[in-house]
Amino acid sequence: MKKYLEVIKEKCPQNHTCPAVRVCPVGALTQSGFSAPAVDIEKCIGCGRCSDFCPKKALVLHE
Repeated sequence: MKKYLEVIKEKCPQNHTCPAVRVCPVGALTQSGFSAPAVDIEKCIGCGRCSDFCPKKALVLHE
């Protein structure tokens, strides 16, 4: 079963550039303005870098 990434918008402050977007090695996370990041599930490889890097734990990788 493939891992999938969930963005918990309630935990994301959405008032800054998301620091986790830049650590994604395949560009699966994008952000428009200061909104919560969006995940391209076709690109996401489930590595967990972004969820480890998110200071608010708003990105959760499900096994």
